[in-house]
Amino acid sequence: EEQVEESGGGLVQPGGSVTLSCRTSGFTRDEYSIGWFRQAPGQERESVACINKVDRTATVDSVKGRFTVSGDNAKNTVFLRMNSLKPEDTAVYYCAARKGNYVYTCPLTGYTVWGQGTQVTVSS
Repeated sequence: EEQVEESGGGLVQPGGSVTLSCRTSGFTRDEYSIGWFRQAPGQERESVACINKVDRTATVDSVKGRFTVSGDNAKNTVFLRMNSLKPEDTAVYYCAARKGNYVYTCPLTGYTVWGQGTQVTVSS
């Protein structure tokens, strides 16, 4: 069974950093892209970043330059490093997987395998 599981959330001070992990199981990354998403209270879920099977990445404008996505295939894990965090980054962060032969880009939509999410709260 294809599964993803997030970890690493918590309380972070404004300007601080945290790294989220997304551990995958039941599939190999050579067929899948991994996406990161977030949902703030009262808001719709939004895309944050993605990484494809050859580690080509993309981030949305609101986090560009602050968030970085990377992968470790040996550990079946994808990471989201978040720097210079702001209170508006407070949200439940989700990782998800989708199958597809993406090489030059990675998709920010169409994900089918979702984790339970991990809370990130940015507050002093």
